Amino acid sequence: MTKYFQALPRLMKAFAKNPVTFVNSVNGVSSSCDARNFAKSLSNSVKGDSNSELSAENPLWSYFQNHKEGRGIWKWEHYFDVYHRHFARFIGEKVNVLEIGIYSGGSLEMWRSYFGDKCHVFGVDIENACKVYENSDISISIGDQSDRSFWTTFKNGTDGIDILIDDGGDGLEHQQITLEEMLPYIRPGGVYLCEDVHGRFNRFAAFAAGLVSELNDINFFRPGDSSVSEFQSIAHSIHFYPYVVVIEKHRVPPAALRAIRHGTEWQPFLGNHWVVPPELQINR
Repeated sequence: MTKYFQALPRLMKAFAKNPVTFVNSVNGVSSSCDARNFAKSLSNSVKGDSNSELSAENPLWSYFQNHKEGRGIWKWEHYFDVYHRHFARFIGEKVNVLEIGIYSGGSLEMWRSYFGDKCHVFGVDIENACKVYENSDISISIGDQSDRSFWTTFKNGTDGIDILIDDGGDGLEHQQITLEEMLPYIRPGGVYLCEDVHGRFNRFAAFAAGLVSELNDINFFRPGDSSVSEFQSIAHSIHFYPYVVVIEKHRVPPAALRAIRHGTEWQPFLGNHWVVPPELQINR
């Protein structure tokens, strides 16, 4: 019970900072509970291999499978399908890749091998020992990813990032500050990927789910034509996988989000159904 009381100051602070968002979030609690109950009720009679979605057509998976000696790589197996799905279009391109969390250095070499000779890899870690992995194709910065001043220094020393892979600290502060500082800095068309988002009630997952709400923002008072928010002009899509959150950025920001009618024959009852849902009437 103590941990619930400890959360109260944080909740009151959130209410004071943005009461409309707070009330809308509270209204969604019952839906979250319904989702939990639904997930628990599901049953799948088909049991697959843990590697069923991985194949030799995925160069990252092949690299990992064949990497038996040398610098260590420690990744969940299902990550490799996620990587290839979002990173494949960058293969052979001039691309700057940032990985946070270097550990034993093996994944830095893996990214370089996957993307090709035009790739430059940037590594960030809090441990000074990781400087040993620096060379002409790999730049290493030592610092705390939860320190905003570190990211300011990092951005001043680079000319842009196309792909960010956060495999660093797994706490909310580390992951949220990194996203807030670096998502605007990632180039148009780039990809942000955060690993190890563990647990059903992970607070960073809740933060990312809040961004999904921002992606779904709509002006219900302009049917079929909604102006684009700042976030919608930046974020093309948000993807959730087991333990992974991915945000892809627009290459070209959309001017508006429109529902266009095609055809000449229409039922007359649309006007009777186009109403603002009650739960969204206080959204703005």
